[in-house]
Amino acid sequence: MRVKILRQNNPYSKPYWQAFKYDGDMNVSVAAVLEYLNYNDDVKDENGHHADVISWECSCLQAMCGGCAMVINGKPGLACDTFLRDLKGDELVLEPLRKFPVISDLVVDRGIIQENLKKANAYIGEYEHDDKYSQDLEYQIGRCLKCGLCLEACPNYVKGVNFYGALFANDSYFINARRKSDKESVKKNYDEHFAKGCSKSLACEKVCPVNIPTLASMARMNRL
Repeated sequence: MRVKILRQNNPYSKPYWQAFKYDGDMNVSVAAVLEYLNYNDDVKDENGHHADVISWECSCLQAMCGGCAMVINGKPGLACDTFLRDLKGDELVLEPLRKFPVISDLVVDRGIIQENLKKANAYIGEYEHDDKYSQDLEYQIGRCLKCGLCLEACPNYVKGVNFYGALFANDSYFINARRKSDKESVKKNYDEHFAKGCSKSLACEKVCPVNIPTLASMARMNRL
């Protein structure tokens, strides 16, 4: 398989394409392919020329941390949870998430996710649970990896400017269900930073690696 990667040496350099050859097991994940390519100290491209070690992030390699989020054959996904056997064709194309600043190769800075949550005071504070809210939905929302795949797929999300995306809608429901006081500010921030900008494409649900039902959060918050 030919592995084509959009590379970038640092945040200020120009991106460029570089291709590699992979001739190993086809039942492995994209993360395993990246480990394979980086295995030798002297990394070679498809023409046998020296190449720098490919930069990418990972932690758990079990689809639980979201660190290896990237664009795989044009679709946002986790490298550890995407397998060669499920891809069409004989070329694997890897790109960094486009809606976040690139640090190096496939590594991006997703700090804007946490910054926006802080701006909107998205924290529980004093805890109170109301039985009228769905504990099942809360549990599913609590599994969010903050990987950024939903933001990458969203046609309305542009670098976190005003519209904060699906993960913010989910967190808004979660916080509103558990925060004891000042729930009006949660609703106000939801309206300002999500409801006004969402076109309901639901691309977020389609790419979510843990299958969070964002539409359910939206429906409940919209009723509030």
